Amino acid sequence: MRRWLGQDALKPWQYRSWIFITDPDFRPKAERVLDLYARTWQGKRLGDDEYVISADEKTSIQARCRCHPTLAPGQARAMRVNHTYGRGGALAYLAAYDVHHARVFGRCEPTTGIVPFMNLVEQVMTQEPYASAKRVFWIVDNGSSHRGHKAAGRLTAAFPNAVMVHTPVHASWLNQVEIYFSVVQRKVVSPNDFPDLAQVGDRLRAFEDRYNATAQPFQWKFTTSDLDDLLTRLDRRTADHQEESSVALAT
Repeated sequence: MRRWLGQDALKPWQYRSWIFITDPDFRPKAERVLDLYARTWQGKRLGDDEYVISADEKTSIQARCRCHPTLAPGQARAMRVNHTYGRGGALAYLAAYDVHHARVFGRCEPTTGIVPFMNLVEQVMTQEPYASAKRVFWIVDNGSSHRGHKAAGRLTAAFPNAVMVHTPVHASWLNQVEIYFSVVQRKVVSPNDFPDLAQVGDRLRAFEDRYNATAQPFQWKFTTSDLDDLLTRLDRRTADHQEESSVALAT
């Protein structure tokens, strides 16, 4: 039975969660972000003295001290991590990723918020080449630390050459720093065996240094053409679903 089900094209017991697009300005917001990845802003190419930063927060990274020492992997045996642990607290990891130069600036904070985020901004914008750049675009999602026009105004008031660009609502997948956070989760945080928060911070900073010495920019392939194809498919599926619902109600 398992083999039959595995060979079948339809697997109704499998599912993936997603969030339907509700932002009425989804396309223009997404287009601005994708254009910046292609080094374009409002139809003009970015100059050599203009930079694109992707920033966000990775919240609540815990220090879990395992109640038995972790056992190293061996021949035909995976690493063994004890299931029970003691809680050593949690911190937030904020990161700003230079999209076209694969350079990461990170910091650990007790929590997220406006002040921690602006600390990250200051960390980046007070050093070269960003301090003297013509413009530095900051791509962020709609989290409370950097949401709306007030956040954009706060950024520009602190650093006049900084421009905040928001992703559409519920579209953090357009923010390249999320790829970096995925790498951090797999290579730094997991399997989460830290005696205290100090070691968590040390491990994050060490990984940052290693990453900045070896990394290359992400090969971002999703373009505005792909965006239009995606939106067309969603519109078609929505129309088909509405038609099916109308037929069902009529009968």
